[in-house]
Amino acid sequence: MKGPGWRRAAGGWRNGAALAALAFVSCSHAPAPPPAPAAAQATTKADPVASFEVVRAVLQSPRCVNCHPAGDRPLQGDDSHVHLQFVQRGPDGRGATGLGCATCHARANPPDSYGANMPPGVSTGWRLPPPQTRMVFAGLDSQKLCEQLKDPSRNGGKTVAALVHHVAEDPLVLWGWSPGFGRKPVALPHAEFVRALETWVDAGAPCGPPPAR
Repeated sequence: MKGPGWRRAAGGWRNGAALAALAFVSCSHAPAPPPAPAAAQATTKADPVASFEVVRAVLQSPRCVNCHPAGDRPLQGDDSHVHLQFVQRGPDGRGATGLGCATCHARANPPDSYGANMPPGVSTGWRLPPPQTRMVFAGLDSQKLCEQLKDPSRNGGKTVAALVHHVAEDPLVLWGWSPGFGRKPVALPHAEFVRALETWVDAGAPCGPPPAR
């Protein structure tokens, strides 16, 4: 007859074997480590023109293009239709006399409980670019948008380094990723957008060839 000591020894052997098996399975089936971020960045840096295409896709999304229209009337909605109420750019980009942007747009988005189609808001005040530097995004091909974006005479006097700071920090830009109830935010994460712009700037802000005609 085997005594209680034998049972303890057998139990210990079983527990040890189970732990060893678990360790083997865990090691043999562990997921491969994700690629290093530096490698991903190096791939993007190899093609700054492709990085600018990432930037262009964001700038021509509704959240950005609605305030950078070709004409003097802003656009609105996810379908970028012309703003209702005959809203105009005005002499400083903050609306026409008697109908300034601040008439409807407050310093923050309204609560979600107010429902859809409520005027959004931002801490720095709602605005379009002034008429002297319209910074049109709507309807431009990649080359024209690229050339305009890096031209201080057309971009509000900014260097390309200042553009990076602008898109990284300006509350009105950041609003595009938190646009309030009923609006689609910019699809690309903000950090990836900034990284793509930095890649383009670090390479000398090249513009691709003009589109074939």
